Amino acid sequence: MRRPVEVALAEPVDDLPVDGTGAAWSFEPKFDGHRMVVFRDADGVVLQARSGRSVTRAFPDLVAAATALPAGTVLDGEVVVWRDGRTDFAAVQRRAAAASAGRARGLAREFPASYAAFDLLGDAGGDLRGLPYRERRSRLVGVLGPLGPPLQAVPATTDRATALDWYEALVATGVEGLVAKRVDGPYRGGRRSWLKLRHSDTKDAVVVGFTGVVGAPRALVVAVAGDGEPVLSVPLGGGVRREVGAVLVAAPGVVGVVVGVGVGEVVYQGVERVPEVVVEVRQRSTRHGAFSAEVVRVRGA
Repeated sequence: MRRPVEVALAEPVDDLPVDGTGAAWSFEPKFDGHRMVVFRDADGVVLQARSGRSVTRAFPDLVAAATALPAGTVLDGEVVVWRDGRTDFAAVQRRAAAASAGRARGLAREFPASYAAFDLLGDAGGDLRGLPYRERRSRLVGVLGPLGPPLQAVPATTDRATALDWYEALVATGVEGLVAKRVDGPYRGGRRSWLKLRHSDTKDAVVVGFTGVVGAPRALVVAVAGDGEPVLSVPLGGGVRREVGAVLVAAPGVVGVVVGVGVGEVVYQGVERVPEVVVEVRQRSTRHGAFSAEVVRVRGA
């Protein structure tokens, strides 16, 4: 399977779907971590972020664990760090940002990572993306069952009532919500064929531009699905600025104008949209009825 792989995406919803008209669903917890694709081939292990970039060097503990996978295995899932019984997203961010092999090894000892696999894209060198989810799930459990932590399959159920119990009970552990997948659905990279029910008051938004310099942007221009025209974010905090700056790629000659709340028209630099950079934003309504967006973090950086 050629790298990088374009990952499947999820459409936000306000409620879980109900089986009917020939459609059946499977539900699984959505952990608060970074999206990661694991490639185990004859030459070793490669770890890919959602953006397509390699994060292999940042997670030596997962590389070591993944060497136990059969050659030709490709997994899709979430890397998380567990601390005091719940996921710690800040620790995952620190792991992903490790700038040297020595720093990565030190962080691996301090914040050991776990990998919550939710799909099997390749098995024994074969491409499974066209198979129904129910078959991919069965084969995923078969591959990971003999190994155990830190590589493990996420829990899954086809019982909606059980899934809703998880939704209420697991939030204390840092679980963001639930993902629903059609049991007969193939894996559609780059398409929002899954559904996502989240606890958070934030939304995912696609970055279409930025102000400032590409490596350390002052603010972002983001498009939130279903919310009309792109909006200018509030100024980025230092941590988010560094995180965003590490994945943005400017599109030379592509500029636009956006109206910022309280600042009027602002010229911004456009960005490359393949692969798209997705951020999590918290929307705020001003007293005049306009919206501003606070960028919380990069999704799956």
